[in-house]
Amino acid sequence: MNAAIADQPFSIDTARLFDLPAIHRLERVCFSKDAYDALTLLGLMLNPGMLRLKAVARGMLIGFVAAERRLRAGDGWIITIGVLPEFWGQGIGQALLLAAEREMKVARVKLTVRRSNARAIDLYTRCGYRWVATSRGYYHDGEDGLIMEKEVW
Repeated sequence: MNAAIADQPFSIDTARLFDLPAIHRLERVCFSKDAYDALTLLGLMLNPGMLRLKAVARGMLIGFVAAERRLRAGDGWIITIGVLPEFWGQGIGQALLLAAEREMKVARVKLTVRRSNARAIDLYTRCGYRWVATSRGYYHDGEDGLIMEKEVW
């Protein structure tokens, strides 16, 4: 998938093991206190059932999404999604999210977001997600996580 950001093309493609250092840096920038550590990210990269997509512009990884299809439940979960702040507001997060939904081929997609992350909640709402539950104290600092869901088909 190709699109444009500020007259610069970006592409969305499968993330590979060699992308791990850039994904780790992106996680630390986007989610300082909630960033997955390198070992957890390695597990995501090695799990054959995990969908991993990256957004690349100017030869640089600028966004990443990992998602899991849960066949027994008939749904998918967005495990992590992030875009480097200097690329916010250019449709990259939305493009990654929609690409992950298409690739998972499930009827329903869920995710968890910090209650205070208004920017992400706005993106998810615009993409058709709705709040369905609250996971009390979900994050390391005790903040609640909002579980959001979208019927894809």
